Amino acid sequence: MTTTAPATTEARTGRRHDLMLAAFRVVVSFLFFCHGLQGLGFLGGIDGQGTGVPLGSFPGWWGSVIELVGALLVALGITARAAALVCSGAMAFAYFVVHQPTGLLPLHNMGELAALYCWAFLLIAVVGPGSYTVGRALRR
Repeated sequence: MTTTAPATTEARTGRRHDLMLAAFRVVVSFLFFCHGLQGLGFLGGIDGQGTGVPLGSFPGWWGSVIELVGALLVALGITARAAALVCSGAMAFAYFVVHQPTGLLPLHNMGELAALYCWAFLLIAVVGPGSYTVGRALRR
């Protein structure tokens, strides 16, 4: 009996781990997707008046497209590691090119979200999407 107890505990812990990873992945992706929609003029736009970044402009419009596509892929768990790495890189670029020149610390340069998204997506890229993904269901 003592040999099955640790296996059962490990199985329950593994399921909880996978559920929390899936919840983290989906919530971060949803918020990132909303941020991408904002760049295209939805959800109040970039100025609260429905203004989007100009079509095809770099880096704003392309960043919004990366946010939308990357968030969908990560949320669904389809090529999630690669998509998360691209999203992380996009947010690192946003932080160092847009935010960091205006102040040293994220609190001073309004780069907290870019830094958090960068690290959250880097975590997903390293750890992986977990067991509960559409990609895994499609492979079955």
